[in-house]
Amino acid sequence: MKGNVIVGQSGGPTAVINSSLAGVYRTAKDRGAKKVYGMLHGIQGFLDEQYVDLSDYIKTDLDVELLKRTPSAFLGSCRYKLPEIHEDREVYEKIFGILDKLDIECFIYIGGNDSMDTIKKLSDYAIVTGKTTKFIGVPKTIDNDLALTDHTPGFGSAAKYIGTATKEVIRDAMGLVYNTDIVTIIEVMGRNAGWLTGATALSKGEDCDGPDLIYLPELAFDIDNFIERVKELLQKKKSVVVAVSEGIKTKEGKYVCEYGNASDYVDAFGHRQLAGTASFLSNLVAAEIGCKTRAVEFSTLQRSASHLASRIDVNEAFQVGGAAVKAAVEGDTGKMIVLKRVSDDPYQCTTDICDVHKISNVEKLVPRDWISRDGTYLTQKFISYIEPLIQGELLPVQVDGIPRHLFLQK
Repeated sequence: MKGNVIVGQSGGPTAVINSSLAGVYRTAKDRGAKKVYGMLHGIQGFLDEQYVDLSDYIKTDLDVELLKRTPSAFLGSCRYKLPEIHEDREVYEKIFGILDKLDIECFIYIGGNDSMDTIKKLSDYAIVTGKTTKFIGVPKTIDNDLALTDHTPGFGSAAKYIGTATKEVIRDAMGLVYNTDIVTIIEVMGRNAGWLTGATALSKGEDCDGPDLIYLPELAFDIDNFIERVKELLQKKKSVVVAVSEGIKTKEGKYVCEYGNASDYVDAFGHRQLAGTASFLSNLVAAEIGCKTRAVEFSTLQRSASHLASRIDVNEAFQVGGAAVKAAVEGDTGKMIVLKRVSDDPYQCTTDICDVHKISNVEKLVPRDWISRDGTYLTQKFISYIEPLIQGELLPVQVDGIPRHLFLQK
């Protein structure tokens, strides 16, 4: 490698996104990169020429290990949609002017679907204009909805947290039902894909029945049927736990959260902020059935709980970061690193590269045959797919009993 590398992070953070950053940095240095720059707040910050030399912050092997164990986006994230090339060439000329000034050989972007749209547009512009900078995407999203990759780094740790927290919520509810019925609604992230909500089924085992009902956004949600199912369950047991995706919709296409006090906020990619699904359903159950209810939102804990990260997930996140650098050095551009599962038992997974044009703006949903026939639970196929991804632990470095993280000093 003769030039420099620049790397950015975009979209919602995960518990292991910084492990991918560590993989990029370590591999780029090993491949002879003169400098490895980090964009502050992704492509949006880069347009304002906000970047740092990562060597100023990652100086030792311990720093690398701390970075791997640090949640959120070390460099800062963004949700910025690049215009189409024909709409605003000046934006692209500015980006490539900065890249030329920094002698960037390889541009790596760690993110999800919208981030791959950025890689697609930049690589297309480079090809059209004869630029030699290579553009590679590194997969990242707890939503697990990127096409062509078996799974995405970040998902395994989020699933591990969700399965664990669900089990603890169920256990908590069981201790409160001596003389009252209680219905607990757990709300899990997931706009159009229910991978995360499905992870609540991991709580089911010899010592726990798991949620009684699980509703994913892949199927239309029937409010009346939901109330009837809860009534039937309360005739058999005193504690009922239901897991729902934040993005469940009725057959008319209306988000359930919109029946409550939903936010009107819409991001740069046109995504409406979803929240309040569990709160609405909890209030509805209380009104219709007249029992004690609770709404539990896992919220940002799903993506920031690095203290419960999966070792498999951390290692694979590091692996795809390194694979991105290797792909660029070998001449690839306009590609995203993907994970390919070789076997389940023993679990083995390797990396490959795919054309980002086949991934950008394509959502991978939970297959219908991985959801129960009545649409309220997951099948064994789903469990067999997800279980290998949550294995192992990578304990935080503890200082005075609290995890120590690597951070950018302002």
